[in-house]
Amino acid sequence: MARFFVDTLPAAGAEYSLAGENLEHAKVLRLKAGETVTLCDGNGMECVCAVAVPPGLLSVGPSLPCPAEPRVRVSVWIAFPKADKAEHVIQKAVELGAAELVLFPSRYCVSRPEGKALKNKLERWQKIARSAAEQSRRGVIPAVRAVDSYGEALREAAEAELPILFYENESGYSLHDALAEVGGGLGIGRPEDRAIRAISLMTGAEGGFSEEEIEKAKAAGMKICTLGPRILRCETAPLAGLTAVMFALGEI
Repeated sequence: MARFFVDTLPAAGAEYSLAGENLEHAKVLRLKAGETVTLCDGNGMECVCAVAVPPGLLSVGPSLPCPAEPRVRVSVWIAFPKADKAEHVIQKAVELGAAELVLFPSRYCVSRPEGKALKNKLERWQKIARSAAEQSRRGVIPAVRAVDSYGEALREAAEAELPILFYENESGYSLHDALAEVGGGLGIGRPEDRAIRAISLMTGAEGGFSEEEIEKAKAAGMKICTLGPRILRCETAPLAGLTAVMFALGEI
């Protein structure tokens, strides 16, 4: 079923006309009268509509909460990677249920986009997030943004109830350990009982993190975790960590 994000959901029983990019998309889909599509307000609410007059005049149904949104907000923090690796991570992280994606500079980052270059990248990354949200039937379009420094990234990421930083040289403390410590708060099997509402996952660039950066992360309150005995690429680590967390939450 085709999915369109709109600013505000129309009232049930009303007729609604798609416009702009949504209308162009509807034309490409060659929608026929009687087919159904979904409108979503980007804030977790959606409604199923019937195509009244192709390609873009819709008969609006009642609004309901989107069932695809995780009950725990998981933000993914990614050190700027080289080339177009960020595009892959953003697309797949949105499909997996990430609530937000934040990019930041760290010591070993080769790519450090700034100014207009960063602005252009953020615009493209946000479009990728929107497309992935539509494809995966998300109820929100996760924000993609960047912060100016590693310190700022630590301060924000550490505000989550479970703030995790994945480090390739950690061996004694795993993601499994971190999740086990807060197992009751996760409310496995009973989402309505979850005390933890926000988790942050932070990963490094191609060169990982320096020892000094890890000490700063510990001081900020981040939990330093291993993702196992294998060294993962910078574009693999955030997706592996996110998938594991979603599985633990019962979202997969």
